[in-house]
Amino acid sequence: MSIFGRRKKKKLEQQALEEQQALAKQAKEKPVAEKPAEEKSDAPVEEKAPEVPINPQAATTEQNKEVDRYNRGLEKSRRTFGQKLADLFVNFSGVDDDFYDDLEETLIGADVGFETAVQISDEVREEIESKHVTDQKVISNLIVSKLVSLYTRNGTTEDNHLVFATEGPSVFLFVGVNGVGKTTSIGKLANRFKKRGKKVLLAACDTFRAGAIEQLQEWGKRDGVPVVAGPEKSDPAAVVFDAVQKAKKENYDLVLVDTAGRLQNKVNLMNELDKMRRVITREIPHAPQEILLVLDATTGQNAMNQAKVFKETTEVTGIILTKLDGTAKGGIVLAIRNQLHLSVKYVGLGEQVDDLSPFSPKDFVDGLFSDFLETSK
Repeated sequence: MSIFGRRKKKKLEQQALEEQQALAKQAKEKPVAEKPAEEKSDAPVEEKAPEVPINPQAATTEQNKEVDRYNRGLEKSRRTFGQKLADLFVNFSGVDDDFYDDLEETLIGADVGFETAVQISDEVREEIESKHVTDQKVISNLIVSKLVSLYTRNGTTEDNHLVFATEGPSVFLFVGVNGVGKTTSIGKLANRFKKRGKKVLLAACDTFRAGAIEQLQEWGKRDGVPVVAGPEKSDPAAVVFDAVQKAKKENYDLVLVDTAGRLQNKVNLMNELDKMRRVITREIPHAPQEILLVLDATTGQNAMNQAKVFKETTEVTGIILTKLDGTAKGGIVLAIRNQLHLSVKYVGLGEQVDDLSPFSPKDFVDGLFSDFLETSK
């Protein structure tokens, strides 16, 4: 293993130790939770299903647009990550230990993560040695195929489709730290689902951050979607109660719930989320159907650290990865799946309202590695 790899490992181990200590401290401080509401056994069961396009005839056109978004949104990552992979084969004369060390460093530099990088390097080495592979093109394709198969293999129990109730309102709870794009993601999803014929309601439960309520209300006006809100500093559980009551009485299909981002105050935040979830479940059994963690792709390993903490303290069902177009790395998607076994459900590929797209492993891989595979032909 290279010096670079050993330093990376030591740093990641230290980060893991610090997070374990923080979580242990939180567990000691956490007060006894209220008794959760009982669920009705005859309540409708959720179903997982891909989004239905605006109309069946538009399916092909919409898919083409999504592919274009991935190609545009992953341009930075494609140029940087792909070029670094291509550099491995400059003056290529064969595979040796230095080649595998360089491969690990390239993958780590792309935010794939130390564990994932070593795993891929070991698997590539094993196949090259067992099959006596020497051709540069075959090795290039082998690296990419290992990245793809690792994502698929570690995602066998995860589904990137959102879960909706078969009857009555579905409720999606959005969590994450400040500045990652929670409110913007909610606004974009509200626009997307309204276009697809769903009756959408927004709940402004981030009553802590100054301007958060107004920001969500502005998105509501832009999307033509109503917003349930209370005064600043009010109890978020009271706001979400009003929202789900309105959703039930007025037959809304979907409630998108914004929440405060205060990771540095984990105990209070997680208790607040627990209370909100109990209120939701009491009013709508089996809800919330989704608890979506919003992460900023440009923060790399910091995003991974946030995901680890939230996964330990909250029942996260999936990831929304914003600002993927703003990073030159892109490997964070693979790290999230391989290390945390959480599915990425949506990715931000631009600043326009339509640039929050359902995550497609195929479109992601094509958008990320197309230049590399082209140059290796």
